[in-house]
Amino acid sequence: TKNFIDQPYLETSAEADTLVIPDRIYLKITISENDTKNKKSVEELENIMVQKLKNLGIDTNKQLLMNDLGSSYKKYVLKTTDVMKTKSYDLLVFDGLTAGKVIQELENEDISNIQLLKTQHSQEEKILADLKRRAIIKAKKNANNIANAIGQKVGNAIFIKTLEIPQANNQLMIRGINTLGYSNKTQQEFEPADLNFRKIGFSASLSVTFKLE
Repeated sequence: TKNFIDQPYLETSAEADTLVIPDRIYLKITISENDTKNKKSVEELENIMVQKLKNLGIDTNKQLLMNDLGSSYKKYVLKTTDVMKTKSYDLLVFDGLTAGKVIQELENEDISNIQLLKTQHSQEEKILADLKRRAIIKAKKNANNIANAIGQKVGNAIFIKTLEIPQANNQLMIRGINTLGYSNKTQQEFEPADLNFRKIGFSASLSVTFKLE
């Protein structure tokens, strides 16, 4: 049995890519007694947060998870006599408009330490499979163009290799998030618009070896 190297062949490569709007947006919400100058306890702020999220149609049982492991809250010693309690949560929302509403509603309650953790797309595997299909079709077209130029024909593919492509970081671009954890009432009023997220880039690149006939 001959190896494909022992027969006439043509190797070509092709890439396909696309940009999609994320449909899984993860936010980190940190609540602290210090946000309200100790006027409200962490437990009060937590109850307010949960109710606000439910009012927005968010299933807090499925979409809200505490990310402090091992305890219900953390204590941070600020001075010798001051102790601040804080809790941190991960919240999953599915679109930029809901994210904007969450930020506005919580900021109105002095919960303004909200950060983007990551964005994803729920159909990632399907998107990548389609990109690989498009890439291999493009590779076959490229191979045919080269083979025709030398008066030959392209046969079956005898080797296919997936090439790795570095993925760019996806970030949130938004006006109005205060990542320090203190609500600034003097800044311009934030409107709950559909937030501008960077689209997620997906790419597939293949190297394909075709038999020459």
